[in-house]
Amino acid sequence: MNLAHLLEQRARAAPESPAIFRGGRLHSTHAQWAHSAAHLAGHFTAAGLKPGDRIALFMRNHVRYLEVMLGAWWAGLAVVPINAKLHPHEAQWIIDHAQARWAFVSADVMGQGDDNTGPARFSGVDQQIDIDAHEAWFLRAPPPAVLGAAPSPPVERQADDLAWLFYTSGTTGRPKGVMITHRNLRTMGMGYFVDVDPIGSTDHIAYAAPMSHGAGIYAVPHLMAGARHVVPDSGGFDAAELFDLGHRLGPLSLFAAPTIVNRIVAEATARGATHEECARTFKTIVYGGAPMYAADIQRAMAVMGPRFVQIYGQGETPMTGTVLGRHHLADATHPRHAQRIASIGVAQTPVRVRVANEQGHDLPTGEIGEVLVQGDSVMAGYWRNPEATAAAVRDGWLWTGDMGSLDDDGFITLKDRSKDLIISGGSNIYPREVEEVLLQAPGVAEVAVVGEPHPEWGEAVVAFVVLQTAHPPDPPALDAWCLSRIARFKRPKRYEFVLELPKNGYGKVLKRELRERLRSAADSS
Repeated sequence: MNLAHLLEQRARAAPESPAIFRGGRLHSTHAQWAHSAAHLAGHFTAAGLKPGDRIALFMRNHVRYLEVMLGAWWAGLAVVPINAKLHPHEAQWIIDHAQARWAFVSADVMGQGDDNTGPARFSGVDQQIDIDAHEAWFLRAPPPAVLGAAPSPPVERQADDLAWLFYTSGTTGRPKGVMITHRNLRTMGMGYFVDVDPIGSTDHIAYAAPMSHGAGIYAVPHLMAGARHVVPDSGGFDAAELFDLGHRLGPLSLFAAPTIVNRIVAEATARGATHEECARTFKTIVYGGAPMYAADIQRAMAVMGPRFVQIYGQGETPMTGTVLGRHHLADATHPRHAQRIASIGVAQTPVRVRVANEQGHDLPTGEIGEVLVQGDSVMAGYWRNPEATAAAVRDGWLWTGDMGSLDDDGFITLKDRSKDLIISGGSNIYPREVEEVLLQAPGVAEVAVVGEPHPEWGEAVVAFVVLQTAHPPDPPALDAWCLSRIARFKRPKRYEFVLELPKNGYGKVLKRELRERLRSAADSS
């Protein structure tokens, strides 16, 4: 059940088929990719890494991401993907908690060390490898003829062995390590074919969103199909670059947060692209990771045609929960079309989804409760955190923390989140983490952080601040304070200075009132 067997099988069946592209240039065939993975696995083993050990990836999108990921799986290791937007201090905590043996990094993400003589270094790892530096020489496998012998096959792994240790932010300010197994990712991959989009060997998956998240694990279904993997030269998202790549290589598929979708639509509009031209550039754009306004998806389809599919999942059930298919989105004649495009769709084939009350009892259609998911995509648990695992997975059901309602046709509409998660530009931000940083800033007495609807990012972070002194820190000073301690995307976009925070009789801050205050101000402006 090792996921690396997928690459081994594809390399045998179609060794010369194109596999990885760096921009518009072919980087490797499937045989070359398998050879690279086997070579890297041998290097891991020779260095003393054992099946089950963890290696961290803290880097921008890069062809090496795919090579290292498959090489790690080939050796029976588990991958710890770390969001490249995080501050290196935050990444260090993840590496320590995951007990990662090696770390693969890119210098642009790591930044300079304290002495400014070179890139920063993680402590506690046996090896740190900059993928673009000379020290990464061993990633470049010699030609098969030089090795002289057939590479060793992938290490045998059980279906429930760890493959992907994904860290998702927690309400306590510390992230939790979600244990994703080989079974979880195989389930996700096979479900993609049934629910999201059929894939052929000539299809292209483009990695414009971070490979440390859903975009990266969408490599699995495309590996199953022997499709082509495209890493843009920019190492990230650039709408014009994607259009150019689509014109050059053929229609692209990709996973995108709503922010990226809106920018692609804006690029199509600026180019005056017709539906036919968009179809020659993009096959399927899967969106998720944040709320998508109904008006935005309607505009997207009007500009680009039926290119879109929405999925709902979490790190704890990766990319597998519900789906709003292109046929749902395109069926404008349905009497409940307006409600459907505002929903997150119906349960994907590999899982069951229901809405329950606090006692776990199913609620009637239309009533709001917590969304629960059960199936082979649901995580094995949280790494080194049995208490959190027991709270999140009960009797085989994942309690997502998302509140929603179910209609008679099985469509789920999210209403609110039981946790105070903010999703901005597809990235998860937990207010408690930002609050803890701001509370350490000079002059700050109290703080409450909430999300405010934003037309481009989905939500923007707003901090309500109570001051200690008559000489408050100004927003630039608070920005600088945050940037020295947390990732840039987590910092508040606006600060509201208030005399006091609304609280209930137990002293708990009433964040609902703060959100309502923001809504009222927006309505009156």
